[in-house]
Amino acid sequence: MQLSVNSLAQLPAAAKAILDNAANHKIFLFYGDMGAGKTTLIKTLCEEMGVEEPATSPTFSIVNEYIGRDSRIFHFDFYRLKTQTEALDMGYEEYFYSGAYCFIEWPEKIPDLLPDHYTTVNIKVGDDNARLISIQNF
Repeated sequence: MQLSVNSLAQLPAAAKAILDNAANHKIFLFYGDMGAGKTTLIKTLCEEMGVEEPATSPTFSIVNEYIGRDSRIFHFDFYRLKTQTEALDMGYEEYFYSGAYCFIEWPEKIPDLLPDHYTTVNIKVGDDNARLISIQNF
């Protein structure tokens, strides 16, 4: 599935489309360059899922937890990890296999630890500053 987002006002519709097309997956891997809008999209996904508190980037905490309408949501930012061992040390499997939603920024930092089934969300910045979002289920 492909989406083009030209403004922040279009993000709620994009978030709904991403969730509706996730094939019941709860693990989402977000790929994109720094500044592409991964965290902004995840904040909107959290709002779409009924999170009432402001979602913030877990850059320094590595993981933030939110409570949505129907589920817990874990938001990871693995940018600062130097090795996969750091994810092992934090007990990543308790999060990934908890049945909760997991939104994972910088999953390329933990390639050997990813579960078998997930949805990828690739964000690219277009020439006109629009965000081109590709969603694929695995």
